[in-house]
Amino acid sequence: MENKHEKFMRMAIALSEKNVAEGLGGPFGAVIVKDGEVVAASANKVVPTNDPTAHAEVSAIRLACQELNTFNLEGCEIYTSCEPCPMCLGAIYWARLDKIYYANTKVDAAAIGFDDHFIYEEIERSMAERKTPFIQLLRDEAIGAFKKWETSSLKTDY
Repeated sequence: MENKHEKFMRMAIALSEKNVAEGLGGPFGAVIVKDGEVVAASANKVVPTNDPTAHAEVSAIRLACQELNTFNLEGCEIYTSCEPCPMCLGAIYWARLDKIYYANTKVDAAAIGFDDHFIYEEIERSMAERKTPFIQLLRDEAIGAFKKWETSSLKTDY
Protein backbone atom coordinates (compact mmCIF):
# COMPACT_ATOMS: atom_id res chain seq x y z
CA MET A 1 0.00 0.00 0.00
CA GLU A 2 1.35 3.39 -1.02
CA ASN A 3 1.83 5.88 1.80
CA LYS A 4 1.26 9.63 1.38
CA HIS A 5 4.97 10.41 1.03
CA GLU A 6 5.35 7.87 -1.78
CA LYS A 7 2.21 9.24 -3.45
CA PHE A 8 3.57 12.80 -3.54
CA MET A 9 7.04 11.65 -4.61
CA ARG A 10 5.51 9.65 -7.45
CA MET A 11 3.77 12.86 -8.57
CA ALA A 12 7.13 14.65 -8.67
CA ILE A 13 8.70 11.76 -10.56
CA ALA A 14 5.79 11.71 -13.03
CA LEU A 15 6.35 15.42 -13.71
CA SER A 16 10.03 14.76 -14.39
CA GLU A 17 9.24 11.90 -16.76
CA LYS A 18 6.57 13.92 -18.58
CA ASN A 19 9.03 16.78 -19.05
CA VAL A 20 11.45 14.41 -20.78
CA ALA A 21 8.75 12.73 -22.86
CA GLU A 22 7.48 16.09 -24.13
CA GLY A 23 10.96 17.51 -24.72
CA LEU A 24 10.30 20.44 -22.39
CA GLY A 25 13.55 20.35 -20.47
CA GLY A 26 15.39 18.67 -17.65
CA PRO A 27 14.12 15.55 -15.89
CA PHE A 28 13.04 17.26 -12.70
CA GLY A 29 9.70 17.65 -10.93
CA ALA A 30 8.57 19.09 -7.62
CA VAL A 31 5.38 19.04 -5.58
CA ILE A 32 4.57 21.23 -2.58
CA VAL A 33 2.14 19.89 -0.01
CA LYS A 34 0.37 21.52 2.94
CA ASP A 35 -1.78 19.59 5.38
CA GLY A 36 -1.76 16.55 3.10
CA GLU A 37 -2.99 18.49 0.05
CA VAL A 38 -1.02 19.45 -3.07
CA VAL A 39 -0.64 23.22 -3.18
CA ALA A 40 1.61 23.44 -6.24
CA ALA A 41 3.45 21.21 -8.69
CA SER A 42 5.88 21.93 -11.47
CA ALA A 43 8.43 20.37 -13.73
CA ASN A 44 11.66 22.09 -14.73
CA LYS A 45 10.76 25.05 -17.00
CA VAL A 46 14.21 26.37 -17.92
CA VAL A 47 13.98 25.62 -21.66
CA PRO A 48 10.38 26.65 -22.45
CA THR A 49 10.64 29.88 -20.43
CA ASN A 50 14.27 30.74 -21.27
CA ASP A 51 14.71 31.24 -17.55
CA PRO A 52 17.75 29.57 -15.95
CA THR A 53 16.13 29.98 -12.52
CA ALA A 54 12.97 28.07 -13.49
CA HIS A 55 14.05 24.80 -11.92
CA ALA A 56 11.21 22.55 -10.76
CA GLU A 57 11.61 23.49 -7.10
CA VAL A 58 11.77 27.25 -7.74
CA SER A 59 8.81 27.05 -10.13
CA ALA A 60 6.77 25.08 -7.59
CA ILE A 61 7.69 27.55 -4.84
CA ARG A 62 6.53 30.45 -7.01
CA LEU A 63 3.23 28.71 -7.70
CA ALA A 64 2.72 27.79 -4.03
CA CYS A 65 3.38 31.36 -2.92
CA GLN A 66 0.82 32.64 -5.43
CA GLU A 67 -1.72 30.00 -4.39
CA LEU A 68 -1.30 30.69 -0.66
CA ASN A 69 -0.76 34.44 -1.10
CA THR A 70 2.40 34.45 1.01
CA PHE A 71 6.17 34.37 0.72
CA ASN A 72 6.42 32.15 3.81
CA LEU A 73 5.73 28.47 3.14
CA GLU A 74 6.04 27.29 6.73
CA GLY A 75 3.74 24.34 7.21
CA CYS A 76 4.55 23.05 3.72
CA GLU A 77 6.78 20.23 2.52
CA ILE A 78 8.43 19.76 -0.85
CA TYR A 79 8.80 16.51 -2.76
CA THR A 80 11.40 16.76 -5.47
CA SER A 81 12.51 14.14 -7.95
CA CYS A 82 16.16 15.05 -7.31
CA GLU A 83 18.25 16.43 -4.47
CA PRO A 84 18.03 20.21 -4.87
CA CYS A 85 20.84 22.16 -6.50
CA PRO A 86 22.39 25.05 -4.51
CA MET A 87 19.98 27.61 -6.00
CA CYS A 88 16.92 25.51 -5.23
CA LEU A 89 18.19 24.66 -1.77
CA GLY A 90 18.59 28.38 -1.09
CA ALA A 91 15.06 29.05 -2.37
CA ILE A 92 13.68 26.26 -0.18
CA TYR A 93 15.35 27.74 2.89
CA TRP A 94 14.24 31.28 2.03
CA ALA A 95 10.66 30.02 1.55
CA ARG A 96 10.90 28.26 4.94
CA LEU A 97 9.57 24.92 3.78
CA ASP A 98 9.41 22.47 6.69
CA LYS A 99 10.84 19.38 5.04
CA ILE A 100 12.49 18.20 1.82
CA TYR A 101 11.82 14.75 0.39
CA TYR A 102 13.99 13.83 -2.60
CA ALA A 103 14.50 10.83 -4.90
CA ASN A 104 17.61 11.03 -7.10
CA THR A 105 20.86 12.41 -5.68
CA LYS A 106 23.15 15.15 -6.95
CA VAL A 107 25.57 12.36 -7.94
CA ASP A 108 22.81 10.81 -10.08
CA ALA A 109 22.20 14.23 -11.68
CA ALA A 110 25.90 14.76 -12.35
CA ALA A 111 26.06 11.40 -14.11
CA ILE A 112 23.61 12.65 -16.77
CA GLY A 113 25.18 16.10 -17.21
CA PHE A 114 23.54 18.15 -14.46
CA ASP A 115 26.63 18.68 -12.32
CA ASP A 116 26.45 21.53 -9.84
CA HIS A 117 29.63 20.60 -7.97
CA PHE A 118 31.42 23.60 -9.50
CA ILE A 119 28.99 25.92 -7.69
CA TYR A 120 29.86 24.41 -4.31
CA GLU A 121 33.54 24.86 -5.20
CA GLU A 122 33.01 28.48 -6.24
CA ILE A 123 31.24 29.31 -2.98
CA GLU A 124 34.28 28.14 -1.05
CA ARG A 125 36.67 30.36 -3.03
CA SER A 126 37.51 33.94 -2.18
CA MET A 127 36.01 36.59 -4.44
CA ALA A 128 39.38 37.09 -6.12
CA GLU A 129 39.69 33.38 -6.98
CA ARG A 130 36.26 32.86 -8.51
CA LYS A 131 35.91 32.05 -12.23
CA THR A 132 33.39 34.82 -12.74
CA PRO A 133 34.95 38.12 -11.61
CA PHE A 134 33.35 39.90 -8.64
CA ILE A 135 33.91 43.67 -8.75
CA GLN A 136 32.50 45.83 -5.97
CA LEU A 137 31.24 49.29 -6.97
CA LEU A 138 29.59 52.19 -5.13
CA ARG A 139 29.14 50.53 -1.73
CA ASP A 140 29.12 53.92 0.00
CA GLU A 141 26.07 54.89 -2.09
CA ALA A 142 24.34 51.52 -1.90
CA ILE A 143 24.60 51.25 1.88
CA GLY A 144 22.06 54.08 2.10
CA ALA A 145 19.22 51.73 1.18
CA PHE A 146 20.28 49.34 3.95
CA LYS A 147 20.32 52.18 6.50
CA LYS A 148 16.85 53.30 5.38
CA TRP A 149 15.60 49.69 5.67
CA GLU A 150 16.81 49.48 9.27
CA THR A 151 14.65 52.43 10.33
CA SER A 152 11.70 52.06 7.94
CA SER A 153 8.26 51.71 9.48
CA LEU A 154 7.05 50.36 6.12
CA LYS A 155 9.30 47.26 5.98
CA THR A 156 7.99 43.72 6.11
CA ASP A 157 10.41 41.41 7.87
CA TYR A 158 11.07 38.10 6.15
